[in-house]
Amino acid sequence: MPRPRIQPNAITGLKCGRNVTLVEPANLYGCTLGDEVFVGPFVEIQRGVVVGARTRIQSHSFVCELVSIGDDCFIGHGVMFINDTFAKGRPARGNRQLWKSTSIGNRVSIGSNATLLPVRVCDDVVIGAGAVVTKDITRPGIYAGNPARRLRRAARPA
Repeated sequence: MPRPRIQPNAITGLKCGRNVTLVEPANLYGCTLGDEVFVGPFVEIQRGVVVGARTRIQSHSFVCELVSIGDDCFIGHGVMFINDTFAKGRPARGNRQLWKSTSIGNRVSIGSNATLLPVRVCDDVVIGAGAVVTKDITRPGIYAGNPARRLRRAARPA
């Protein structure tokens, strides 16, 4: 009987600032983490991703290539970022020219199990748990649903 090829989880090619916390197991390769970033267990952060200072990424989240996340963000449990829109009706299968980028502003909180297609999200946004973000978010506020829609302005910080 053939044996499977086993690939261990890895943390390699990582650039990080001061006081970064990584909880294993995790797959992080070729990414950049700012000062005081926290990454929970079972997280994958792929090549070229940039995560801003003081951002927290909770367990079981997937941050694919072409994603940038600002400072002071919160990424809840099981959040999925997508860079392949199946533009040809199927996976791009390594054709990176079909992939698209995602940019998350500063002070953005994303609830558990949200999914973000390739979009731009401005500063000071809250995205509810389970939301599916299919379009750019250009106004601060609270968004939820599938597809995500603006519910109201965010409360002003104290």
